[in-house]
Amino acid sequence: EGFFRFLLANVKADERNFELKIITPDRVFYEGEAVMVEFNTTEGEIGIYKHHIPMTVIIKPGILTITEENGETREAALHAGFVEILPDKVTIMAEIIEWPQEIDLDRAEAAKERAEERLSHKTNETDVARAETALQRAIARIETVK
Repeated sequence: EGFFRFLLANVKADERNFELKIITPDRVFYEGEAVMVEFNTTEGEIGIYKHHIPMTVIIKPGILTITEENGETREAALHAGFVEILPDKVTIMAEIIEWPQEIDLDRAEAAKERAEERLSHKTNETDVARAETALQRAIARIETVK
């Protein structure tokens, strides 16, 4: 938090802010200026500031946190997709992403229980990777709402 205060107070907006665009197959989920964006990738958690090294990463289910230019943060449940990172622009191409108010908590908790049940009583026919992904998505939804 102290770093953000320093950044907001001492670095001009055009030097600290980058363009963030989050798109899904059916809508533009978010488009605006950001100071930082954080999310999970298949390689681990990542936090991106302006001037990040260019790369493309694969999303792993979890919470996406956007720090906007006024210092406010917004969270969403991010489930799958790819991210293109450029020095002054980040584009997230998400299969599914949800704001907290779009999440049905009862449904997410039921999905979590089903996934845990499949994993705890797995057979040779159980698709473990699918059950683990379903569990990660349910947990992301629940944590985003809470």
